[in-house]
Amino acid sequence: MSTILYHKIVFGPIKSRRLGNSLGINLLPDNGKLCSFDCVYCECGWNKDGRGDQVIPTKEAVFQRMRERFAELHEEGTPVDTITFSGNGEPTIHPDFPEIIDFTLQMRDRYFPSAAVSVLSNATMTGRKEIREALMKVTNPILKIDSGLEEYIRLIDNPTGHYSLAETVENLRLFNGNFILQTMFLKGTIGGRRIDLTCGESVGPWRDIVLSLRPREVMMYTIDRETPAKDLEKVSVEEMEAIAAPLKAAGITVQIRG
Repeated sequence: MSTILYHKIVFGPIKSRRLGNSLGINLLPDNGKLCSFDCVYCECGWNKDGRGDQVIPTKEAVFQRMRERFAELHEEGTPVDTITFSGNGEPTIHPDFPEIIDFTLQMRDRYFPSAAVSVLSNATMTGRKEIREALMKVTNPILKIDSGLEEYIRLIDNPTGHYSLAETVENLRLFNGNFILQTMFLKGTIGGRRIDLTCGESVGPWRDIVLSLRPREVMMYTIDRETPAKDLEKVSVEEMEAIAAPLKAAGITVQIRG
């Protein structure tokens, strides 16, 4: 597949339908994915496709590049609506993630005071207090649960280390609803097994989790690019709307991206 990798620490801004002019921050190696998940649908490809000489950028390198790029964009008058941590894997696995968030907020306040700060995370590190506290400081902690069944999560997201859906739910409960829950919906065959994330077996427990956590928003989306695993299928907007209807009726804000 043709992977999408980011070869700079600071990249963009990129025009985003949801986030506006989004300035990306990549805290992972620039030559392959490094993540605590290995999702079958990830645009960055598989973890194993990364090169053997992968290096996580130091916090000093991150600080320096942010200083330079933020100053350049400010001087050019380029608008930045959101500073988004995404990149080539899971940003919260960077050993200095909390300190980098604090520095980012300082740079944001100096150069782009109206910009939001967003972190796209699979929530695997939310069991660590310092990671939770850092995520709670940003405007948009966007945290992932792809199914209400751990069995399905293991098939689709392929956690690379310890993972417990029950523990993840309890960690997210500590956010008191001040986060955005992101969920992928797809169908297909994985390892010879037919999977449908729109089926009641998966959706029922997932809805229960959403209603229990009551995040300030739910982002539902489906695949829109080539995926590392073959035999995966998009889910229609209509199917996602039907899944979202009971949540909307319960007063939960839902955004759907087909």
